[in-house]
Amino acid sequence: MSALEIAAFVAALLLAYLMGAIPFGVLVGTLFYHVDVREHGSGNVGTTNVFRVLGKKAGVVVLVCDMLKGFLPAFVAAQVWRETNPWLVIFVAAAPVVGHMFSVFLRGRGGKGVATGAGVVLALVPLAFGVIAVVWVLLILITRYVSLASLVATLLVPVFVVALGDPLPYEIAAVLVTVVIFWAHRSNIRRLLNGTENRVKLTWKHDHSAVAGGGGS
Repeated sequence: MSALEIAAFVAALLLAYLMGAIPFGVLVGTLFYHVDVREHGSGNVGTTNVFRVLGKKAGVVVLVCDMLKGFLPAFVAAQVWRETNPWLVIFVAAAPVVGHMFSVFLRGRGGKGVATGAGVVLALVPLAFGVIAVVWVLLILITRYVSLASLVATLLVPVFVVALGDPLPYEIAAVLVTVVIFWAHRSNIRRLLNGTENRVKLTWKHDHSAVAGGGGS
């Protein structure tokens, strides 16, 4: 790589991390609802807790924003480096997930990375994303556990990446991201095993009681 290419990669990596680090759950809550979601529900800044605390409209906005901050860096990186150096794509694609989970704007705290990771999957393996999204929705409808649906969906990512014959860096990254997201959900896994994990409410009586389940993003 030339000095210019290295500089471009470093800049892309930094921008991807900073984009991922933007805490949209906190921003939407404080700017439009005057509520800090970190002080309510599970205290998580991700989509599920925003649904729980602020309602479905805010939840959908945060879901889209959290997915976009994963999708955009991964998509751009894939257009630039997929054919020449897929390892660079993986590093840039992973950066917003890391930023979401360990945000510099939240002193190293953050969400669980599911929505942002889903945006990355959509950018890099859109076919897999479509199937996994259907599985995720069906599991929520059947079990009403967001965390369980998110964990199963995460497990399916490396399976599809390998099955579709994507480059080796994609396969390795898919496994590593799965491990990290499972680690972030360790408290949810304990509650699932103990039978104490909360379930999702699938109907809304009013806009501020949308979700009453454990976090998945």
